[in-house]
Amino acid sequence: MKLRTENEAQTKEAGYRLGKLLKKGDVVCFYGELGAGKTTMIKGIASAIGIEERDITSASFTIIAEYKKGTVPFYHIDLYRIEHGSADEIGLYDYIRGDGISVIEWAERLGEETSERCIKVRIACSNGEERDIEIEGVEI
Repeated sequence: MKLRTENEAQTKEAGYRLGKLLKKGDVVCFYGELGAGKTTMIKGIASAIGIEERDITSASFTIIAEYKKGTVPFYHIDLYRIEHGSADEIGLYDYIRGDGISVIEWAERLGEETSERCIKVRIACSNGEERDIEIEGVEI
């Protein structure tokens, strides 16, 4: 499925709609350049499961941020600072497909086997605040 959002609010709304479809054990892999809107869309997903969007920030320096305030545990994983294929070393697989929902920024740094079993979200800047979003694995 492809869609275009025109501003940050619409990008969050797309995330919210996706978040309403997610269940325990789901993994959403995000792909896109710096500033593409990955964290913005993740804020929408988090709000759909009862986590305040203001609590969600880029996880770049913590790698894995855990939120247990919502209806299901929520794991925001950011692999920006991880070498390609070294996810085993940080215990990432303890979170994936576990008791919560995992969202992974910079998912291209996962091993192929894991990323193939994810809902894939590709975000690209189009013009100004516009974003082209492609979602594979679920229709929102």
